[in-house]
Amino acid sequence: MILDLTPEQQAFKESVERFAQTVVAPRAAAIDAVGEYPIDLIRAGASLGLSGVAIPQTWGGAGRDYVSYVVAIEAIARASATLAVALSVTNSLVAELIAHAGTPAQQERWLRRLSTGEAIGAFALSEPDAGTDAANQKTEAVRETGGFRIRGRKVWVANADAAAIAIVFAATRPGQRSKGITAFLIPMDANGVTRTARADSLGVRGLGCQDLDLDVAVTDDDVLGEVDRGFGLAMWALQGGRIAIAAQALGIGEASLDEAIAFAKRRQAFGQPIASFQAIQWMLADMATELGAARMLTWKAAAAKDHGTLRPADASMAKLAASEAGHRSADKAMQILASEGYRHGSAVERLFRDVRATEIYQGTSEAQRLIVAAHVMAD
Repeated sequence: MILDLTPEQQAFKESVERFAQTVVAPRAAAIDAVGEYPIDLIRAGASLGLSGVAIPQTWGGAGRDYVSYVVAIEAIARASATLAVALSVTNSLVAELIAHAGTPAQQERWLRRLSTGEAIGAFALSEPDAGTDAANQKTEAVRETGGFRIRGRKVWVANADAAAIAIVFAATRPGQRSKGITAFLIPMDANGVTRTARADSLGVRGLGCQDLDLDVAVTDDDVLGEVDRGFGLAMWALQGGRIAIAAQALGIGEASLDEAIAFAKRRQAFGQPIASFQAIQWMLADMATELGAARMLTWKAAAAKDHGTLRPADASMAKLAASEAGHRSADKAMQILASEGYRHGSAVERLFRDVRATEIYQGTSEAQRLIVAAHVMAD
């Protein structure tokens, strides 16, 4: 068993880290303070292949493996959690799903634009009554001549502020739950798509989250995959998305550890740096150990996706372990920095707010535990 990155993966990791630290990190605090969607950074990252990391080069993507993808997302998240999530949505939930299930015409229309950063994608699954219970779709798609009329409301749609395309899920057989949901590709400038900005969020500010009110006509050519088979596509996309969120949580956790180490080395108490006290050392040791263990689960899930052996529980274990390890890391960093970290505007205060979302979106920790439990009980 080889647990090291290949030379090619390592070189890609280092190139993304340079971009993250020199271009992204100086902007992170301002993105958080203003809440402005960082579209310029997404397009800058696209030049490194970050808008289509695992998309084949035929479609303008970087054609890299999933381990390279999660390494890149972690590096970006270490600088800006917001940019990391925006990239993970357009990669995992949109471009990869179109590459997986789209028709040649759909791939021709969207993949190159998404992979090069010309277009940004959004994923519209959540509704006021369909979060963890994603099959409880109230948005309906009613058959009309040559297509469908989609009516309903989607909430917390990340990237919607700047997205050119959204994958929208709607009930084509209302009441049939997962057996009657269809995925549609809807341009965001289509007639009948109304975007409303969300109320400000606690963390990952600047993610461009909006609600979508839909009364839009689509053609049969806009159906992604098969009619009534969209729920399976959503779950397929979320498996990759959860691995990416695990990587995001790792990046936030590592940034928290960085801040804690730097502060512990310079902060003096009782005539010596607080890093010399065992209580501080043990917190740092726990942070590093938990993040390292979660990284192995994340890499394992990414490698399984590369080899076509990924199980839902693999992605759920990675997301569960990484999001909670990242949360504990930010919490311990806050404790080490004390009032300096608790101050509004400090890096640790931002990281503390950002990491909390990783235990919620793309499936709460409780939902991940249910998936893992079902897997272990079935063995």
